[in-house]
Amino acid sequence: MGEAQEILNGLREPVRGLRSAAPEAWSGFAAMHGAAMADGVISRRLKELIALAIAVTRECDGCIASHAKAAARHGASREEVAETLSVALLMNGGPATVYGPRAFAAFEEFAAGAGTGVD
Repeated sequence: MGEAQEILNGLREPVRGLRSAAPEAWSGFAAMHGAAMADGVISRRLKELIALAIAVTRECDGCIASHAKAAARHGASREEVAETLSVALLMNGGPATVYGPRAFAAFEEFAAGAGTGVD
């Protein structure tokens, strides 16, 4: 198991606990996520790339792991991820030199496993 999957696994129980403590807020977030990430004029693949870049700029390892996995599942290529992370580097500077490579490694981890599993 790779580092990114370990991050997702480590979040599973704490998220379940908070979700059960505040179900209405989490239900609303899930609905918003579904609406925002649905295929539309912009594909889900592209939306996952955008989310991955934002995750890098927000320095969120859990977000990086989740959106790297989803990008792999929705057919993003290694080259698309690299270019997307180049934009994150442009917009976020130094911190993106730390979180961008983490995102790239997470994507490669999930792409190698065909991005299987739970988002």
